[in-house]
Amino acid sequence: MPLPCMRGTFVFFGLCLSFFIPHCDGGNILVYSLDGSHWINMKILLEGLHARGHNITVIRPSVSWYIPEKSPFYSSISFEMRKDVEDFFDEFIENQVKVLREEGSLLTSFKLTKEILSMITRGHALWCDGFSQIFENPQILKRLTDSQYDLFLTDPGIATGVVLAKYLKLPLVLNARWITSGEGHFVLAPSPFSYIPVPGSGLTDKMNFIQRVKNMLFYSIIWFQEKFLLGPIYDAMCEKYIEGGCDIVSLLQDADIWLFRSDFVFDFPRPTMPNIIYIGGFQCKPAQPLPAELEEFVQSAGEHGVIVMTLGTLVKALPKEIAEEIASVFAKLPQKVIWKHQGERPSRLGNNTLIVNWMPQTDLLGHPQVKLFIAHGGTNGVQEAIYHGVPVLGIPLFFDQYDNLLRLQERGAAKILQLVDINSHTFEESIREVLYEDSYRQNMQRLSRLHKDQPVSPMDKAIFWVEYVIRHKGARHLRTEAYKMPWYSYYCLDVLLFFITVMAVIVLSVLATFKFLFCRGRKNAKSKQN
Repeated sequence: MPLPCMRGTFVFFGLCLSFFIPHCDGGNILVYSLDGSHWINMKILLEGLHARGHNITVIRPSVSWYIPEKSPFYSSISFEMRKDVEDFFDEFIENQVKVLREEGSLLTSFKLTKEILSMITRGHALWCDGFSQIFENPQILKRLTDSQYDLFLTDPGIATGVVLAKYLKLPLVLNARWITSGEGHFVLAPSPFSYIPVPGSGLTDKMNFIQRVKNMLFYSIIWFQEKFLLGPIYDAMCEKYIEGGCDIVSLLQDADIWLFRSDFVFDFPRPTMPNIIYIGGFQCKPAQPLPAELEEFVQSAGEHGVIVMTLGTLVKALPKEIAEEIASVFAKLPQKVIWKHQGERPSRLGNNTLIVNWMPQTDLLGHPQVKLFIAHGGTNGVQEAIYHGVPVLGIPLFFDQYDNLLRLQERGAAKILQLVDINSHTFEESIREVLYEDSYRQNMQRLSRLHKDQPVSPMDKAIFWVEYVIRHKGARHLRTEAYKMPWYSYYCLDVLLFFITVMAVIVLSVLATFKFLFCRGRKNAKSKQN
């Protein structure tokens, strides 16, 4: 079939789905989301659900710096946090940058791993402590129970919402990529370490023997984190508030639907499960017109175009000396630069660079004048870059960012530059490489075409499956029961032991028979000789 005809078929199929999608009366949805960039994409999903007539209630911390208490598309329930979440991340980032800038060594790697695990553990303990106030507040619990929600929608990066869903006995939908101990696939789908890279390992799906050893070692860190650092925090919460107790991994595996913020244009191919619905890039949409002043600045770049730089929602400022190096390189370039930077204004800043506290990121990336995106590698930014076909110079800082950028680099659409390696020479050289080697833009635009070539948009899929769970009061038929099996049964070690035992019995029986016959034969031979 010719390609235009195939595309027409997909469009027709999508239109049919939109017209004949089963009707779902407005549901009553309870939501708990993480803050920062996690809320940015959750908010987009909630707006889509609200437009479909659903009633939404959002549980939020009172100190939230992204989730407003009042909104035209949801009502809210607030709980107090004993420590400001933003202060926690500021402290985390400060320590991370300090360790990253030390001279590379095995000791530095150990310190970095220890620092990350310590901060993650403190973060989960902080959130569990704050969220416990919901269970301790009879008025809130009564409101949650009386509201008769149809579904609980949560981001399981912090899994307190999963515990509340269990307490309220509600069908559970996860807006996920990351869970308490890493990437969500690893607790739900078969994940062979021979070709599935563990987050943090910096590996691809093509591994030699040494890399497979490294992959296993990184998984042991994740296992240790889940078993001994985070597991006890959630176990205590489950034991206190859930009758009979529970463990957080089993609760995650028991979710009805996983709306997974990834797809196989971005991710490496891997086994999956029927209740994983891939919605990577669901937050992306065509660019809207820029504010007048910003549009004027962008157009003033002429044929040289514009570079956009941001390091996400958590990072306010880089170390001063690194910011100065970056500013000096920007000043040399013929391009105009829009840089989201909230720290001290660099003294070497050029006239071609516009410093902003906030930017309409997706609208900028969709502007034809933008030639390069310098970013930290967060999931939202990476997917928006793919959607709009803008090549990336990545500066990963922590969490999943290196792994995200590595997937783009493997596809020839990005280049990674470590924060510790930034100086005026390396930064300028990297910018010029990604800007002027056509392969980066061509490869990214190819990824963009692949991502957009779908019969149904990721947003439509997400809304369909949320409403599917509401209509059918869950999706138990899509969930595997494998996670309820003992580990030795899951890997058929008991079956293997059975076969080994049977074979051993057969072999020993045959040997015993032969020995008996041989001995009897010798005895008969001696009797005849006598």
